[in-house]
Amino acid sequence: MTTAQSSISLPAPTRTLRLSGGDSEQKRTELLNYFTQTWQLYESLFDCLADDRAWFSKAISLRHPLIFYFGHTATFYINKLMAGRYLESRVDDRIEAMMAIGVDEMSWDDLDDSHYDWPTVEQVRDYRGKVKSIVSEFIRTMPLTLPIDWDSPAWVILMGIEHERIHLETSSVLIRQLPLAWVQPQPHWPACPQARHDRLTVPENTLVAMPGGPIRQGKTDDTYGWDNEYGSQRSELKPFKASKMLVSNAEFYRFVAAGGYNDARWWDDEGRGWRKFAGAQMPVFWCGDLQQPDRLRLRLMTEEVPMPWDWPAEVNQLEAAAFCRWLADETGTAIQLPCEAEWLQLREQVTGDQPDWTEAPGNINLAWWASSCPVDRFAQGDFYDIVGNVWQWTTTPINGFEGFRVHPLYDDFSTPTFDGKHTLIKGGSWISTGNEALKSSRYAFRRHFFQHAGFRYVVSSHEENMALNPYETDSMVSQYLDFQYGPVYYGVPNYAAALVERLLPHCTQRGEALDIGCATGRASFELARHFRAVTGMDYSARFIDVALQLTSGEDFRYVVPEEGELVEYRQVRLKAFGFDPALAQRIQFMQGDACNLKPQPDRYDLVLASNLIDRLRQPQRFLQDITPMIRTGGLLALSSPYTWLEEFTPKENWLGGIRENGEALTTYQALQRLLRDAFEEVAAPQDVPFVIRETARKFQHSQAQLTLWRKR
Repeated sequence: MTTAQSSISLPAPTRTLRLSGGDSEQKRTELLNYFTQTWQLYESLFDCLADDRAWFSKAISLRHPLIFYFGHTATFYINKLMAGRYLESRVDDRIEAMMAIGVDEMSWDDLDDSHYDWPTVEQVRDYRGKVKSIVSEFIRTMPLTLPIDWDSPAWVILMGIEHERIHLETSSVLIRQLPLAWVQPQPHWPACPQARHDRLTVPENTLVAMPGGPIRQGKTDDTYGWDNEYGSQRSELKPFKASKMLVSNAEFYRFVAAGGYNDARWWDDEGRGWRKFAGAQMPVFWCGDLQQPDRLRLRLMTEEVPMPWDWPAEVNQLEAAAFCRWLADETGTAIQLPCEAEWLQLREQVTGDQPDWTEAPGNINLAWWASSCPVDRFAQGDFYDIVGNVWQWTTTPINGFEGFRVHPLYDDFSTPTFDGKHTLIKGGSWISTGNEALKSSRYAFRRHFFQHAGFRYVVSSHEENMALNPYETDSMVSQYLDFQYGPVYYGVPNYAAALVERLLPHCTQRGEALDIGCATGRASFELARHFRAVTGMDYSARFIDVALQLTSGEDFRYVVPEEGELVEYRQVRLKAFGFDPALAQRIQFMQGDACNLKPQPDRYDLVLASNLIDRLRQPQRFLQDITPMIRTGGLLALSSPYTWLEEFTPKENWLGGIRENGEALTTYQALQRLLRDAFEEVAAPQDVPFVIRETARKFQHSQAQLTLWRKR
């Protein structure tokens, strides 16, 4: 065993850093080492690619190819340091635009058919080298006081490091789904040599009683955490029983052999839909013919091996839940997946936490192998593998604890997952390092998603709350929903509808429209009545997620404040506005940065930028970048109250509201100057009023100026 462990020659440490300490310069050195070793560890993963096609072909249609993820973790540093105003200039605009935002599919059949002109591997390696130098120098010179907190520049660095460690794991899953001929084993990523290849020799699983009782949830340790870990929640658990081991391939095979994949009784509606679409008959990483079970093989990251029947079954949450329903029927007991609080009570049997481990207590933290291992290899209290080996699916949809708040530099890390459709995984896998291996870590995926994830089961009376209401208490999203879909206040017409009504007479071409800064999408829906195709784009994934739910036909509930802690509950129904499903199909909602747009020459007949330019860090760059995207004869519609504020736009970037050579310069005058070469103004400026409700007795009444410009 010692030999197998020492064969892993990957960079260390894999343990996340403490935020406190007595010596800030020592902490700076620790941080630089942690950054450098994470960088090297991530790059070493890509040594497993043996063919150019492995870089540029999608392992699965729901994700970008690996070249994206190779560059993405580096662009993350630049984009976050720019957003925090720690850097003054970018490294490579094209790469940072193309590789800034990943893919989170809405469903298993949400196929991404986009085609990109990806840079070469050498270009991305060169880019990564430049970013590494910039970040290393930033760590050496940034101000650093202890303890590190949310407002520290060191927090941004830790955010980038832990983000890259997440992608270390998710990229390894994509490598595992590439054709075997395109990958190659590496000695520094060794698979576990221990396995039972006879199903009959795998030990039987048993149940262990747990007492239940009070459980406190919420991060309290002195390490970096993602926003969803903070806050607090208390749960009262009833006594339950939990399986001693993770469900092995041998145990899961009983479900497969019993026809479990073809019996609709064991699957919920979502599971039946996925199973039919995928044509699933066995776990995705199993290879071979079910009629010859003794010849089945298991796909690992870079190789296939004879089926290790005593390793954990790696399945998605839908498969795990179906197994539990089948086993419940077989045994006559209330078997299900554990909830998060039940797993936390199990976790109490593991001593300490990752930063204090002298030796990892399980197959975690890359301390042992680059694969799973037998489910009875690592005892932890009365159980095996409470942490490590594979992640463990739960029944719990992720949500924020009481006191949850987003970090201003990463406002869309967690909130898009608070939709009832992302389920928590706990415990970490063999490749989980850094924050992922902490007791407090909280990661969630859509239930059809494949990760290095398996499960254990419980006999429990717990009933999970599966309500789908992601943003009912998010004040900003609620305010925009009310602004875009709420009632008329003081006789002022709906702003989005009024803008579209005023610009339509000037739209002589009605092919494609871009609603940039679309928020929750009302103007996009209005434009879809008149244009063949509409793109709604916003910087905030929280807004985009709401718009996507509305597009799918779902009603959306939200709250508006009345006074103090009193609120009123409201609901958006697109049908109430005459939007039918056919209109919704014309709209594509996507996350994007107006100051970092991917070039798309001559694409749009209309670009609507509503209340946007005075909220951009570089409004002039936006105007320069958007101009070539508009077709000749197309329309640029700009509306804004011109409320320039330094918190959004550095004063040197204000278009107007300033004195130039001692003379007053309005934004409208600046727009005339900036746009005159490429556009002609087609109408006099118009004032368009709008009202934003803050409470039952407090409203903002504003006037936006609408200007219309036709591309020459």
